[in-house]
Amino acid sequence: MRVLVVEDERNLADAIVRGLRRQGMAVDVAYDGSAGHEMAFVTRYDVVVLDRDLPGMHGDQICADLVTSGALTRVLMLTASGTVADRVEGLQLGADDYLPKPFAFDELVARVQALGRRATPVTPPVLTVADLVVDPAKRVATRGGVVVDLARKEFGVLEELIKARGAVVSSEELLERVWDANTDPFTTTVRVTVMTLRKKLGDPPLIETVVGAGYRVPDPYVPGQVSA
Repeated sequence: MRVLVVEDERNLADAIVRGLRRQGMAVDVAYDGSAGHEMAFVTRYDVVVLDRDLPGMHGDQICADLVTSGALTRVLMLTASGTVADRVEGLQLGADDYLPKPFAFDELVARVQALGRRATPVTPPVLTVADLVVDPAKRVATRGGVVVDLARKEFGVLEELIKARGAVVSSEELLERVWDANTDPFTTTVRVTVMTLRKKLGDPPLIETVVGAGYRVPDPYVPGQVSA
């Protein structure tokens, strides 16, 4: 899941970023409204965690522009004011959810995860291909009933490939969906991560390389279709 945090209180913003990254999300941050607005329209984010009262450009304007653009991005609006009137106004602007400060971080995570599921085509809560079972909410993958120990990026790549339902996912798309904006676009990190993921998943192999295009997990999985 790709998330943008737009929050001018740097300590709070950085704490949110660290916490969401620990949940396996790819997270970028902007500390003012103008930068946040630009980033929100350059990269496709699943969720924008948006402070309402921002310098540069007000959070209300960013939210309204996202809604007008027709983007699938979901907006979780944060504000120091938690009155009913403020919550109603924020939702009427087009925000998908509204969380007053101070908030419990576990609640923020749960709300971001719920909005992320709404930002993409509907997928089952538990993903299954052959004898592989992936539970995105619990961050657990098993194959043949045995837990597969995956690093955060490996899990993210696997989740994106399965969610594609047999479609090819390019290295560029994986880089955009699983890593954040600080990643070198010319890095070999996607290829290396896929190689490690293949080894951990074992045989028969599940991930197919489509030369010149990217990777896919065939759906339905048919043994013998996977290439090196």
